Amino acid sequence: MTNLFSVFDPSTSIMNMSLNWLSTFLGILIVPAIFWLMPSRHHILWNKITNTLHNEFKNLIGPTGHNSTFIFISLFTMILFNNFLGLFPYVFTSTSHLTMTLTLALPLWLSFMIFGWINHTQHMFAHLVPQGTPPILMPFMVCIETISNVIRPGTLAVRLTANMIAGHLLLTLLGNTGPTLSSPLLMLLIIAQLALLTLEAAVAMIQSYVFAVLATLYSSEVN
Repeated sequence: MTNLFSVFDPSTSIMNMSLNWLSTFLGILIVPAIFWLMPSRHHILWNKITNTLHNEFKNLIGPTGHNSTFIFISLFTMILFNNFLGLFPYVFTSTSHLTMTLTLALPLWLSFMIFGWINHTQHMFAHLVPQGTPPILMPFMVCIETISNVIRPGTLAVRLTANMIAGHLLLTLLGNTGPTLSSPLLMLLIIAQLALLTLEAAVAMIQSYVFAVLATLYSSEVN
């Protein structure tokens, strides 16, 4: 291992074709098993999750929206699968690369902006100056609001990538110290690794939820 970050390099390839990115589609192999018995426990659980997400996203979009929450539920599912699969040994974590996360965030944000500026131009201009701003501060507020709007896809992508990298790096760092430790310390290390793995599983769920919720909130602003 040349350096610590080489864990995240897509290194597996056959005939110059990168196989690591195929981990993104591993979820597709798992999903059909849910539908073998209708309604199976998995199916009932997944229905409850999607219904809860649908109701929550519908409230976030608001009454003026088209209540089309399917894209955000699909986004949540895709990121959740990839985050979870990345926790398994020898499975490439595609969400730890900005190539993946920016590909999800940038087109969404761009489509919201284009839709908003074409259909609700006045509403979009009103968003640049918060209500109750003193006239002298208005130019500064326009600059600040514009910058905060432009960096949104970047913050969405970097948040997900950084969270995925941080947890995996910590697990790798602690795992590398294993061979040099004595038996009592090794037991402590295993307990710490299990606790971290549980935390990473929670982070995998939370980050996919945060990504989908923020995307929903950005879409609600242009209505």
